[in-house]
Amino acid sequence: MTEKQIERVKTKIKKIKAALAADKKRWGGFYDDSRGLRYAPPRLYIEIADFSGGLRYMNWFNKNFPDDSCYPDFLFEWTIILFKTGRLKEAEKKAFQTFCRNTYLFDKFFNKEIIPIDKFESSNLEVAEFIKSSFDYIHSQDNLTDFSEWLNNLIKTEKFVQQSNKLIDINKRLKNEKDSEARWYLIEQADKLEKEF
Repeated sequence: MTEKQIERVKTKIKKIKAALAADKKRWGGFYDDSRGLRYAPPRLYIEIADFSGGLRYMNWFNKNFPDDSCYPDFLFEWTIILFKTGRLKEAEKKAFQTFCRNTYLFDKFFNKEIIPIDKFESSNLEVAEFIKSSFDYIHSQDNLTDFSEWLNNLIKTEKFVQQSNKLIDINKRLKNEKDSEARWYLIEQADKLEKEF
């Protein structure tokens, strides 16, 4: 990227932050952000390789939107930023959280064939929608090769494989479970898996 292009991206980030600040002021100290502006900056920080700026933004996001479950691609970008700033344990947790939101995202990133699993799709992006989505990161991107290698190693670890298999099993059972108490139990088990990684 040229300096001019970087400056344009930085200007976009400033405009988004200003719009979010105006939103908070308008609603008396609370955010409405129905446009979803809060999800845009991580992609921009990654684009200009400003990972420390991205980390500051993610800390701000976490403080101001603590209950936001986030979209899978946003969590993926958060994982990249954590990795690039050397916060590997946090990056591992965020990677698993990303997988919990969409079990197909890493296949898409590594350019593998996406094979639908016969399971309950609680993700915001089901398979068909996800394939058409705007997720355009790929493992071979110049600025992501170190991240790609790390992620590829992480998803092959015994812990990741065991936890992801448990999650998929829970979602397979959820697809056909009709009893509300049993469903709640399974959902709680999935949440527990995500938090304990």
